[in-house]
Amino acid sequence: MKGIQGTSNKTYRQLMGNGLRYEIPKFQRDYTWEAEQWDDLWQDIKALIINEESEHYMGYLTTMSLLILATLKCLKDLADNGIESDNNLRRKDSLLNSYIGYIDPVTLISNNKLKLNRNSDDYYKQHLVLLKELPLRNTNTSEKHMRECFNWYYDRIKKEFKTGESLAAFIDNIVDKLFFTVIEVTDQLNAFKVFETLNARGVQLSSSDLLKNYLFSVVDETKPHISEIEELENIWSKIVGKLGEQKVEDYLRYYWNSTHKSVGKKNLFKTIKNNIKTKDQVFELIRNLNDTADIYLAIQNPEDEIWKDKPEIRKTLKELKLFQIRQTYSLFIAALRYLEVDKFKKLAKICSVISFRYNIIGGLNPNAQEDVYNTVALKIAATKDFSILDFQNIYVSDINFENDFSTKEFKNTTRNHKIVKYILSKIELYLFKNEIEPESDLYTIEHILPENADYTWGEFTFEEINRCIYRVGNLTLLEKKLNREADQKPYNDKINLYKKSQSEITKSIYENYNIWNEDKLAARQRDLAKHAKAIWKIQEIDF
Repeated sequence: MKGIQGTSNKTYRQLMGNGLRYEIPKFQRDYTWEAEQWDDLWQDIKALIINEESEHYMGYLTTMSLLILATLKCLKDLADNGIESDNNLRRKDSLLNSYIGYIDPVTLISNNKLKLNRNSDDYYKQHLVLLKELPLRNTNTSEKHMRECFNWYYDRIKKEFKTGESLAAFIDNIVDKLFFTVIEVTDQLNAFKVFETLNARGVQLSSSDLLKNYLFSVVDETKPHISEIEELENIWSKIVGKLGEQKVEDYLRYYWNSTHKSVGKKNLFKTIKNNIKTKDQVFELIRNLNDTADIYLAIQNPEDEIWKDKPEIRKTLKELKLFQIRQTYSLFIAALRYLEVDKFKKLAKICSVISFRYNIIGGLNPNAQEDVYNTVALKIAATKDFSILDFQNIYVSDINFENDFSTKEFKNTTRNHKIVKYILSKIELYLFKNEIEPESDLYTIEHILPENADYTWGEFTFEEINRCIYRVGNLTLLEKKLNREADQKPYNDKINLYKKSQSEITKSIYENYNIWNEDKLAARQRDLAKHAKAIWKIQEIDF
């Protein structure tokens, strides 16, 4: 990979005994491992000890350091209890110097091979490495996790190994069997690219962690007042608190693309790094991210309080959520920042119609769609306005939409079931002014030609059955009770049940189709397509 100087595999002994010091970036994510991950590692190490494996690859320096410190505490306990005191103290000091660091004999301050981040290193140096009593009060989340990890391993090691010799042998054994893949890179950007592709078992790494570290480091280089770092940390915590760790990374991209040329996930860090270089720029970005996070959450949640008095917007956002459309996020962030509510309402309607034609019925490439939305977002940010013509390249033409709809099928999935109810309910309202709530459990989707039909059911060959079952023309709305009655019944029996339905679109099957075959099904679907073309039409939005 470009930017990598070298890759090698090294044992823990080689890694920590080479005179180098390893520093976790100051603002890197705090220690987050819990019992499940500790136990996974412990089981792997036990397998190494009994030679079930000759070697094991891993990537967790902090946890390994805590495990070794727990072993050293067991050696210290033996010495304190008068068991081979001199030998066990020598063992403890030797292992400490080899794998943890050394204690300055004058200041009694530890000089460690591993430096943790700003929220963890003091606790690590002043309490864990010195094997002191670990404080329970006034500790942050990272310190609490480290204390619990240390105690977890201490309890197990103490039970497993009873003598100083066996404790020392335990460490001496595993440091030669635990391998780390060491990747040397030329700069921070290449470190990010490698980091992005790696996952630690149990706790997934996030590229937003490295981005946070970069932004905080920009400020740190200016020798800021402690209050500035605290303010930065406070704002970042608010963002994570609103979104959750896993959503921050996606949000960063959608936010950035709302005011900048579209950038993909892989190049996001590079792009932000090239644009954000001063303390003022960092604070402006972080504050904007915090202010806009509420908007980002609201556009994904039609039930958000922001839409309380805006039923039309809420309805449109429900449609986009049903369609599982994310390509609009950057556009909507820009729109809600720079447009009046009425203009946003019209914009959302346009995007819903486009999404239905382009994504749901057309199944077209969403990348081209996202590029158009990005262009419109930049226009809105610059001019506080937009035009229907801005979307013409992704608005599926009437003839193409009608052709696509005329052959469209929906397999029987939970999501598709909801989409078909939505489609048929909209057509029902358009044709008969009869409003059926798509989310109501009263109605279900009836397959006129049953899903489990065979050639004895009616005028369909096996090939025709396979072609027809999931086509829109074979689907209709039917009350749940009537649907159960219809089941696998012959068509002539089914239409007598359709006649009882409160859905006019279903009653019309009884009125218009005496028999049911592939030609009749296709004719009904073509008829539905004509109505759909009139319903999902961008020009009908009143500007």
